Amino acid sequence: ITWYNLPDAVQEDYLAWLHGSYIPTLLKRPGYLWAAHYATLDRSQYRLRSTGPKFNTADPVVPNGDRYILIFGAADAGVFGHPSRRELHAALSDADRKMLSMRIGERVNVMAEATRVEGPEARNYKEGMTTGPWIQFGSFQTTWQDEEDVHAWYSSWRMPAMSRMAGCIRTRRLASVAGWAKQAIIYEFISLAARNHFLETHEDSKENEVSQDRIMVSLMHAPGSANVGRRIWPLVPEQR
Repeated sequence: ITWYNLPDAVQEDYLAWLHGSYIPTLLKRPGYLWAAHYATLDRSQYRLRSTGPKFNTADPVVPNGDRYILIFGAADAGVFGHPSRRELHAALSDADRKMLSMRIGERVNVMAEATRVEGPEARNYKEGMTTGPWIQFGSFQTTWQDEEDVHAWYSSWRMPAMSRMAGCIRTRRLASVAGWAKQAIIYEFISLAARNHFLETHEDSKENEVSQDRIMVSLMHAPGSANVGRRIWPLVPEQR
């Protein structure tokens, strides 16, 4: 998973290269199964829960890119270590490395799927394990003393709720192999309207408020997390 920003002036050329060359080339490698690229919405375009604490790290060492999120799925996390991302990039042409150098604030995690639940829309979803058209993606860490409680909350409350959530394709919890964030959660929706329905019917509920606020106070999110994004490769139509 790579989070990053781009200068406005290079976006068109960079995206044409990424979608037309870089992603298709990597998907030919053994073990690579799927890819998805997202443009995240500006915070003015969506709402997160207005109540309850949420903290983002202010550590200047942690790269702060979050306008784009590029995700590759593989048979297992070992695929991303043999060869590593750095080794792959070192073997690219000068022209390809020049395109990669356009990324600003690049932050990378290698993660393994720890838990997954299917939502009501999974039965109609035709793109296999590729992440859905719209996502809400949180990446964070917590103290080791709180990890068991966080795990219990996701397992007993949030994941079961998402398995019943209208408009939800699936929800995946991820555990880190490498990178700043030690945990992540990806909610996959059929539309932005479905994501907003999740916010209004579950996140804002009084029942959730009591349980979530107790857990959220222990989390330190990556810069920009949680992100809401629209998939731009494979392309899906814009919708509200």
